[in-house]
Amino acid sequence: MDSIEDFTGADETPQHQPGSRRVFVRGLELVGSIGIYEHERRYEQRVVVSLDLLVRDTYDGHSEQIGDVYDYDKAIAAVKSTIAARHYNLIETVAERIAEACLSDPMILVARVRIEKPDVLPACRGIGIEIVRAR
Repeated sequence: MDSIEDFTGADETPQHQPGSRRVFVRGLELVGSIGIYEHERRYEQRVVVSLDLLVRDTYDGHSEQIGDVYDYDKAIAAVKSTIAARHYNLIETVAERIAEACLSDPMILVARVRIEKPDVLPACRGIGIEIVRAR
């Protein structure tokens, strides 16, 4: 993989690379303390996290052992522990910490992290951000 663009492609659709596999987690809903306003500091709120990971693929296509593939439970645990760790003023900070946690696994080549806060504005389904980070 030469660049993040090789992962996202021109239309922002993740692309598969030779020797890689795409692993994703969509719409993981959690409750956390995120925000700059007093009511956000006082009360936890729903956050929805989605991950799209480009993973080094060494799977032989025959094994049925979880140790032979990337276990997405690792990514889910990283998201949960990051959000539960403390109060964050910005969802951007949360996204960076989640990306760092994912990329700490040597199997992860690129991490796309999307975070939404669905209860912020009644006129829309959610507000949020998305980042793409590579090793």
